[in-house]
Amino acid sequence: MKGAIMFRILITFTLFFGAPASAHVGHVGEFAGHDHWVAGAALGAALAVSIWGALKGKKNAEEAEAQEDSEAEEETA
Repeated sequence: MKGAIMFRILITFTLFFGAPASAHVGHVGEFAGHDHWVAGAALGAALAVSIWGALKGKKNAEEAEAQEDSEAEEETA
């Protein structure tokens, strides 16, 4: 009995608050009046920043590794 009542409440609630589904991030720009190129540019910028951060982090990791190696050599000497 409780399950049927809850089901009806849930269906009624979802009917009142329905919204169109967005297929992918490209459609977000359509809500603002732009086209897909805006979302593509934003995704491209995010990709560029992430690659830059990964390369920068890799450089810092190599420097830290070199420093650890030199410290290990000093300890053994």
